Amino acid sequence: MSALDYDATGLGIEYEAEPTILSLPQKSNALSTKVSSILSTSFADADIREALHTLDERGTQNTPETRRHLRLDAQKEVIERNGDIIKDFGHVAEQLKRIGSTIDSLNRCCEDLRQHVATAHRETGPVLEEATSLFARKQETETRKQLLDAFIEHFILSDDDLESLISPDTPVNDKFFANLPRLKMAHKDCQVLLGSENQQLGLDLMDKSSRDLNTAFQKLYRWIQKEFRNLNLENPQMNASIRRSLRVLAERPTMFQSCLDFFAESRERNLSDSFYAALTGTSSNREAEDLTTKPIEYNAHEPLRFVGDLLAWTHSATVSERESLEILFISEGDEIAKGIRAGIESEPWLPENAESFDGRKSLEQLVNRDLAGVARALRQRIEQVIQSDEDPVLAYQIANLIDFYRVTFDRLLGANSSILLTLSTLQESALRQYRTTMQEHINTVATHVSKISPDLNVPDFLSEALDRLKALMKSYDSSLASRDAGFMPILAESLNPYLDMCEKMASKAEEPSQTIFAVNCFLTAKSCLTQFDFTSERVSDIDETIDEHTSKLVEYQHAFFLHMSGVHPLLAALASLSENEEDLKSISSLEPLQKQALIDASQILDDFLPSALMDAMENLRLLKNSRMAEDVTAEAANLFCEDFQFVERKLTDADALYARGNHEKDDDSEGLEKSSLRALFPRTSGEIRVLLS
Repeated sequence: MSALDYDATGLGIEYEAEPTILSLPQKSNALSTKVSSILSTSFADADIREALHTLDERGTQNTPETRRHLRLDAQKEVIERNGDIIKDFGHVAEQLKRIGSTIDSLNRCCEDLRQHVATAHRETGPVLEEATSLFARKQETETRKQLLDAFIEHFILSDDDLESLISPDTPVNDKFFANLPRLKMAHKDCQVLLGSENQQLGLDLMDKSSRDLNTAFQKLYRWIQKEFRNLNLENPQMNASIRRSLRVLAERPTMFQSCLDFFAESRERNLSDSFYAALTGTSSNREAEDLTTKPIEYNAHEPLRFVGDLLAWTHSATVSERESLEILFISEGDEIAKGIRAGIESEPWLPENAESFDGRKSLEQLVNRDLAGVARALRQRIEQVIQSDEDPVLAYQIANLIDFYRVTFDRLLGANSSILLTLSTLQESALRQYRTTMQEHINTVATHVSKISPDLNVPDFLSEALDRLKALMKSYDSSLASRDAGFMPILAESLNPYLDMCEKMASKAEEPSQTIFAVNCFLTAKSCLTQFDFTSERVSDIDETIDEHTSKLVEYQHAFFLHMSGVHPLLAALASLSENEEDLKSISSLEPLQKQALIDASQILDDFLPSALMDAMENLRLLKNSRMAEDVTAEAANLFCEDFQFVERKLTDADALYARGNHEKDDDSEGLEKSSLRALFPRTSGEIRVLLS
């Protein structure tokens, strides 16, 4: 039974009866108070619950005996525990006494040691002070030595290193380029020394380093010029060393530009000699002929091939030169630009734009200068070829060939190159020669223009002109020129004058020979032009002109049908009449519609119709395009049928009018005439269309 099962008599405490000396009412009040106190106790209180759990853990039995002695047992146990604690604290007190005596002993020992230390400190103090002073002086001396060594190493080069920079006997090698930055850095840092109290050292060092730097750059400048004299652009190792040298020399813009000028002059001479050697097979100093390649002059008898070989060699040399110079300059373009910007500080007298370095632009300018001699020789040779030949086709072919290379050089070197200006001038010269020779030929032909041939064939001068034009168009078609518009001026100069002369010749002939001859000429010209798509605009113009002349042929054939068929007098008489009755009544009185006239007209028509188409085609037998002759004749026949239908309708309307009319007098002859208009002229438009189809 747990302590929570105790009854309400009070937490395991059983109360005995009080002494009888108290009255009964007082006992009752005391008991009631006690009971009330016990009953008011809350078992939710933590202390009460902890006390009850403690009783459970002690294993106390809930008996009357136990409840009576519970308080005494608890007090007894408390007293025993307190006694044990007091006993333990007694042992602790004894230990503390022993510790206290030990601490006193230690204090006495420490005091003795403190006195000994104070005595030793007084005796060694002067020695320590002297040693500290000596150590500080040693540290200061070592620091000064380190500073001096660093100063000497930074500002002063060794004799061996300085000799590699300024001695003309030592080569420009890796050691030179390794020591030059050290010297430049020392010269730059001398400015720091000028800010110290003793400026003389800085001035002396700056003066010496400036002289050494100038000497080193002069040495580098002379070495680069020497290498440029015998530069092999195909040697990668040589190119690498010169690239590094140019990058360093760029810090002296004046020297750098002078080297570029020297290089340009040297390359101009070399390329001019190479051009002369390729042209003649020998160099300019008359060395032995080089038989490994065929000289370009061997093809001088073929002007177009000769000019093409000259331009091809120039283009090849330009490409090689540009590629080689790209390796020299473009690969180091940024470094060269940095060097030039740095060199402005050392050369303040340079112009303001000297600090801007465009690698690509400088490359194009350098290649342009290298090719200046070749451009002059090229211009002289090609101008000789242009002026020595009077063939306009050859002049135009040369102009197209030059234009092809002009476009190529424009992409390669830019629009401002001298070689491009030379090619533009040569192209203009070739075109001028073409126009001159073409005009001379036209003038010659114009003075010998004769009559058209009996067969109405195209004249010989037009055939020759079309042959030349075809050669011109083939040349233009293979060029890089823009389509259509670019060839129109040439086409006008090469064709229009001859067509004008053909029309002038045709104007002196009679129809239809005049028109047939003109159409034959234009058809021949059209057949030549239609082979190329860039002549479409001119072909359209020729088609319009042919259509105009074809209309004239249709009119001629139409007139032929009208006159040869005998219908023309009838049509002429009836054309001015309207559809009113007065006009229709007057038809029978017209002279061409009298009896005999109608009989004769009908007979003429009957005689004409069987061979009408053959006779009409015979008129156009000399027209070169038989299909066009058929179309013209068919169109003229259709017009004739329409005219005949008009005449037929007029005659029919007149007969109908007279048939319906009520006349007061019946004239037999007049009635016969009225009833015979169609009888005298019986052919119908349907029959005419069938016979002429």
